[in-house]
Amino acid sequence: MVIYFFIPFNVVSEETFLSLKKTKVNVRYGPSFDSPVKFIYKKINLPVKQIDKKENWRRIIDLKNNSGWIHYSQLKKVNSIIALEDKILFDKPSNFSKPLARIKKGRVLVLQKCEISWCKIKSEKFKGWIETGNIWGLVN
Repeated sequence: MVIYFFIPFNVVSEETFLSLKKTKVNVRYGPSFDSPVKFIYKKINLPVKQIDKKENWRRIIDLKNNSGWIHYSQLKKVNSIIALEDKILFDKPSNFSKPLARIKKGRVLVLQKCEISWCKIKSEKFKGWIETGNIWGLVN
């Protein structure tokens, strides 16, 4: 008697965050240019989570649980995050350093680098450090 065990290789899928490369990105119902457009993003650098892929297409989900398919040419490696709560932007990666600005909940922030529990970011007017708690778009 022979017993066969089938072990799926993709049991654990690692979270992958990507960012929108352009200011206008079509999200489609399926992984094809023939598939109808479901909605359009109009925010460059918006972080999205990849949940599936098929050839040159990536199935994504955003912070508000909208999902669909985007051609990989419209995406780049994650370089942005969204604050899920108001944050304080500091001069250095420490709560004891000089506060520079208040970052409002929902703002898209461009990442420069991360260290342990702090990320250096830039917004339209400021550069500085924020703590990494309550952020969407970053795999901890």
